[in-house]
Amino acid sequence: MKELSNHRVDVTFAGPAPARKVALASGVTDVEVDGCRLQCQVWGSFQPFLEALHGSEVIKLTSIPTAKAGD
Repeated sequence: MKELSNHRVDVTFAGPAPARKVALASGVTDVEVDGCRLQCQVWGSFQPFLEALHGSEVIKLTSIPTAKAGD
């Protein structure tokens, strides 16, 4: 069985971070916002996360794979 991927994502926006939209996206947890910067965990598919960014100008996006449970 395929394990869900887990990534720590850090995004910087040109304006206010769409925290509510991102927090409501499927597979997104641990949303933290500091001004125009948003950090969160993305589990599984990135599609819901990317759809939540629609309409916001992204300046920088970093995604770092994190250890799976039990690693």
